[in-house]
Amino acid sequence: MKTYLLLLIAVMFETFGSTCLQASQQFTRFWPTVGVVLGFGAAFWFFTLVLKTLPLGITYALWSGIGIVLITLSGWLIFQQRLDAPALIGIALIIAGIAVINLFSSAGHP
Repeated sequence: MKTYLLLLIAVMFETFGSTCLQASQQFTRFWPTVGVVLGFGAAFWFFTLVLKTLPLGITYALWSGIGIVLITLSGWLIFQQRLDAPALIGIALIIAGIAVINLFSSAGHP
């Protein structure tokens, strides 16, 4: 369970870093650029802690899937970015994939 908490923390930092990346306007704004460096730095540090327990493929699948959902929410809430029906269906399929890994795969459990 601690491993999944570390993974969630890593994804939250990655979401923060990605959100700052958008806000940095191609690294032309100082504080969002600092947020990019700190966010991604912390994200990858926590990611390495998770890799001590979970295999790389499973870890990256979960990292990517959860990250896509959180970044989509960030884009919607902060930057007023909208998604069409096919995009929402695709995100739902990603969530379904995460559920399959966690519910049915023994590879996803430390």
